[in-house]
Amino acid sequence: MGPPEIIIGLVIILVLFGGSQIPKLARNLGKAQQEFKTGLSEGQVEGQVEGEAGTGQTGTSTTTAKTTVVDPNDPTTKKP
Repeated sequence: MGPPEIIIGLVIILVLFGGSQIPKLARNLGKAQQEFKTGLSEGQVEGQVEGEAGTGQTGTSTTTAKTTVVDPNDPTTKKP
């Protein structure tokens, strides 16, 4: 977005919310941003603690199983 689009957006916000509501809106957005950052940092700390308390490995592991398909009409396949 260029400067003209930003100015037009600010004028629209001013018209919709009025001059008295904009500081309240900005304050609430700042509080929400701070809570979001706090939540992210708490989640990272909890993730690190869980990783250290476990087996010492982080991430997930997957296992694969061997699957044998048996065709009952095919005489060359062996039934398990």
